[in-house]
Amino acid sequence: MLEEVTSHVKIPVLYWENSLGRSRSCDIVLPDPNISRDHAVLMRRESGWIITDTGSKSGTLVNHRKISQPRILKPGDVITMGSTSLALKRAGHTAARAKKQGVARKIPRPSGLLLLVTLSQLLLGVQACLAQNSFSIYGLLPFAFLTLLEWTAFLVSSKGFHRVSFEVETIGFLLSGIGLSLLYTISPQDALVQATAMTAGVVLYFCLISFMNDPDRVMQWRLFIEIGAAVLFAVNLVFGVASHGAQNWISLGPITVQPSEFIKIAFIFAGAATLDKLQTKKNLTEFLIFSGVCIGSLIVMRDFGTACIFFVTFLIIAFMRSGSIRTIFLVCAGAVFGLFIILRFRPYVMDRFAAWGHVWQYADTSGYQQTRTLTYAASGGLFGIGLGDGYLKNVFAASSDLVFGVLWEELGLILSLLVVVAIMLFIFYARSDVTRSRSTFYSISACAAAGMLLFQTCLNIFGPTDILPLTGVTLPFISAGGSSMLAVWGLLAFLKASDERTYAVAG
Repeated sequence: MLEEVTSHVKIPVLYWENSLGRSRSCDIVLPDPNISRDHAVLMRRESGWIITDTGSKSGTLVNHRKISQPRILKPGDVITMGSTSLALKRAGHTAARAKKQGVARKIPRPSGLLLLVTLSQLLLGVQACLAQNSFSIYGLLPFAFLTLLEWTAFLVSSKGFHRVSFEVETIGFLLSGIGLSLLYTISPQDALVQATAMTAGVVLYFCLISFMNDPDRVMQWRLFIEIGAAVLFAVNLVFGVASHGAQNWISLGPITVQPSEFIKIAFIFAGAATLDKLQTKKNLTEFLIFSGVCIGSLIVMRDFGTACIFFVTFLIIAFMRSGSIRTIFLVCAGAVFGLFIILRFRPYVMDRFAAWGHVWQYADTSGYQQTRTLTYAASGGLFGIGLGDGYLKNVFAASSDLVFGVLWEELGLILSLLVVVAIMLFIFYARSDVTRSRSTFYSISACAAAGMLLFQTCLNIFGPTDILPLTGVTLPFISAGGSSMLAVWGLLAFLKASDERTYAVAG
């Protein structure tokens, strides 16, 4: 806690990162006219409590010496801002009691839920194998591989990373298993490739969690991540291959990758920041430039669906960083103006969305995929016509852009809505972590990742059903695609890294 030196008023320090200043939006409000609105940040790190000046007019002093760099504090050190002096004091039993009530609470064991998910996946696997003309025990290989992968991940998480929660991973594996069963009925060989990509995604997931364990390390590498993403976009613009209108694929021998999927992860790294960096104009300007490069490159590549995903994610990050509705309004107004300019000088862009809103008039041309999705999905009813018995799987992009229609047709509307609800749970998970995360980096990145996954889900569902223009984006965890599978597990790492229940007591 902090104690005002002259009046001996005790000020509780409630968070891992605390803003100090005159503004009412600060965590610790100091009614001193000589203090800037956002004056400094007091942070808890492994090395101890750290004070950082955030560009205040009068500066911040520690033991009567002005600081220019973050300064590690010791109990008894005096922090002076304006005409106010605060002494750092030990909180005593209050902190221990808060820790006991907050972090060390009991939570349910996650192994039971994972077991139910595993059993459901094996049942789907058997049904998918029976849907083939000839049943083979080798057909269960992708599903056995998935079972081995998820239980190995559970052991690594609980024993290696000492994590007692496994909710986000369980949801990820549940969705991945549903997608694997759908893909198997279309192409068993592609299902094996998908399982391999899933393995790489889980490895990336744990690597990112380990990397993000130290928010200061993330901030040190943040600029290099941005530069790497910009270079990857440049490579895509030069060597990218156009596929169905969008120049967003790079061929590496027998493998094709979609760089924009990996840049989604870099985009969140660039946008999220620790509280001491959050309030600096240089940091915000850097992110604005990076966002412009990303969205502009995607528009040049005609990947409008992914450009929309990046823009919505930018809005989420911008709002969490500024808390200003006016800022969001101005950004949206600028985006509308930019869209007007694009349509004015690039009228061919509208040709891609000519069928939107009246696809039945173009049922045999540009509205073919949408009309088939609406027809076959409606035939699935509440419970579906059976895994592998659908017709939509024979339409182009059935395993990627139209996969929600395949899911609805074969497994029914109820299961399809459960998939949407499962992805929506990521939003509530991120929201619950906002107040308990030890850094604003985790809060912003978790909300941005969850928002990105949900908006991408909306585009995938509403595009083929003609509610929105068909932009050609994947359904997270469900659609086929190695790049997409790697990206969604990478995004899931942001949610997991924000969870502070690492040392909770399992009960």
